[in-house]
Amino acid sequence: MKLHTRHLPFYFLFARLLFTAALPLEGLRGYGDLQHFFNLAALGWPYFDFWVEFPPLFPFFSRLLYLLAGGQQHVYDYLLVISLSLAQAGGLALFLRLDGLLYGGEGRPGPRLLYFLLTLCLAYGWWYFDPLPVLFMLLGLCWLFEGRDVPAGLALAAGALTKLFPLLALSAAWYRLPPRRALRATAAALGVTALVYALLYVASPEMTLASLGSQAGKGSWETVWALLDGNLGTGNFGPLAERFDPAAALQPQGNPPVVPPWLTLILAGLLGLGLYLRLPRGGPRSAAAFLGLAWCIFLLWSPGWSPQWVLYLLPLIMLVLPEKLGSLMAVTFVLVNLLEWPLLLSRSLNWGLWLTVPLRSLLLVLLAALFWDSLRRFTPHPSVEAD
Repeated sequence: MKLHTRHLPFYFLFARLLFTAALPLEGLRGYGDLQHFFNLAALGWPYFDFWVEFPPLFPFFSRLLYLLAGGQQHVYDYLLVISLSLAQAGGLALFLRLDGLLYGGEGRPGPRLLYFLLTLCLAYGWWYFDPLPVLFMLLGLCWLFEGRDVPAGLALAAGALTKLFPLLALSAAWYRLPPRRALRATAAALGVTALVYALLYVASPEMTLASLGSQAGKGSWETVWALLDGNLGTGNFGPLAERFDPAAALQPQGNPPVVPPWLTLILAGLLGLGLYLRLPRGGPRSAAAFLGLAWCIFLLWSPGWSPQWVLYLLPLIMLVLPEKLGSLMAVTFVLVNLLEWPLLLSRSLNWGLWLTVPLRSLLLVLLAALFWDSLRRFTPHPSVEAD
């Protein structure tokens, strides 16, 4: 009997509902940030009453869930888990759609089933809110590959207002599209993002600037740069009471960088630009591979790493790489991240970063080479569709 993989999002929602109903609330919260999100929502309105380290979309959404729950934490937790599960189901549906766009018809059942299983079982999907920006990133990619430039830019703007990472997908737009069309998508993404921040700044300048600047003082964490700096902590901020003080957002945390991030950013940018100029333009598969390569360069540069960020890499790994190799890389990335969090760091075994960080960095270098090989392996289209 043939399995219709297009039904996987419905199977996912049913299985997640059973899973959520069966777990005690403490088990559902696990080692994630549900408690942190609830505590922030209880402070008031983000960007107005207090500063927050996240872009505005999720904190405002979280505040609305808090009000809808009447301030009851168990109700808030269930509402948030259900919301994130719906986002994951949408992301799974978009993954299937992208797989069909890249490989035709029903796509490849192996990667579809593995992505379904990882989406269902990996707790990062409800411990953190990253399924929301992943959803917007995949939606932006779908619309880019379907020739809907401005809607793609708007989807990426929604992603950037949740977490800035989806803006990396603009690299696929510049790789795939003629400059004029890529500029339209970029203008929509950056324009809407800048407009929202401008409105927040006009309404609440101090807290908006503090929120924007909070990441700059965060220091390095869970990367080779953090090991070099002697920072063996995670990327968490200080007490909640500091959220009402805009100056506290800008206080440096941890040891200062040995190698300035601006210097490595220049080197990473030059590398990415050099690869972009060297490569011939190709179809959607090549564009997805180029985005994967851009992600690897970004993550190797980034002063910080959070284990849930593997959620952004998984769909690209399984969309671009051959089935067996992609499955091996996806499972290996997941295992290394689970070893880091929650197995080691939740037990204060921070020395384990000397094991997991080099392993993950080597995997990122290998993955970058595999994406590069995929770019060379995929037959490029001789020309790109014009306006």
